[in-house]
Amino acid sequence: MNELTVNDLHLDYGTGAQANQILKGVSMHLQRGEVVALLGPSGSGKTTLLRAVAGLESPKSGTIDIGERRVFDGARKFEMAAEHRSLGLVFQSYALWPHKTVFDNVAYGLTLRKMGKSEIEAKVKEVLGQLGLGHLGERYPHQLSGGQQQRVAIARALVYNPPVILLDEPLSNLDAKLREEARAFLRELIVRLGLSALMVTHDQGEAMAISDRILLLNNGKIEQQGSPQSMYETPETLFTAEFMGSNNRLPGQVVAGNDGAVTVMVDGVRMQGTARGARSGGEATPLIRVEDVKISAQQVDNALELPLLTCMYLGDRWECLFKRGEFSLRAYSKYRLEADSYWLHMPPEKLWVF
Repeated sequence: MNELTVNDLHLDYGTGAQANQILKGVSMHLQRGEVVALLGPSGSGKTTLLRAVAGLESPKSGTIDIGERRVFDGARKFEMAAEHRSLGLVFQSYALWPHKTVFDNVAYGLTLRKMGKSEIEAKVKEVLGQLGLGHLGERYPHQLSGGQQQRVAIARALVYNPPVILLDEPLSNLDAKLREEARAFLRELIVRLGLSALMVTHDQGEAMAISDRILLLNNGKIEQQGSPQSMYETPETLFTAEFMGSNNRLPGQVVAGNDGAVTVMVDGVRMQGTARGARSGGEATPLIRVEDVKISAQQVDNALELPLLTCMYLGDRWECLFKRGEFSLRAYSKYRLEADSYWLHMPPEKLWVF
């Protein structure tokens, strides 16, 4: 069963000739117990879509259903108020009341719903316990770490058992180390509680780690959607391939192609690759993930010879930059390389040609 269904949603800012189209016919769904990440660059429409679902933005046309309830219908000019949609929302800034304790922050939504005092206390204690905050109920936000504040914001969103929880860049305010820990915690929590969640992020690693399915938005439309693995390993467009990984984008021209295999000229060398929408005889964009480039001191097939410019230490590996003139290529190595020229092998199945 779908907990959330969005159909052909359009949303503009401004009117008439000055109107700026933000969402251009977006359709998506969220099933019970599923986590969907809205991924994309700034200005792609992902936050606007989340806010439209929440009732914080007014679309121009289309429909939005939460379970079996229609909360927006452009044709009927019907729009349910945000407070009646019963959605849990975790803001990027957490938006905690600084003068209220953790307990009172979490209880706020239940108090607005005029729930009984004993029931509020039971529900708040339960959700604080689920998030490991049971001992912090009497503290104020300024007495908490960033990770603890994030958990309080999540607890406030979960306390009244919403059908869908909306997460707007939930980890962006945390430092790099804490983000990794919070990412694992958030995924574990979602699985343990069987939550249905729609999450906005611009971080493709975060989207792949937490979500079951990714919707990649580009200029107000869905570019591609699928499981994190399918999005990373089988991108359908150049935009998807570039957004979903760390890549080498190479200049090239297709000279022959047959049944998905393609021959492309790269820096004057004939290379074998895998066609992804490339046409024989035309300009093309060869692309290969940085981790798929193999470094060899000896000449190998399907490789370019380039001099090493520099190596950068990343902890578990070295990122090596090879360059000749304006042409450059990156690859990973377990060891720091000596200054020399190397053969950079690109397996044909990993060299995608768009």
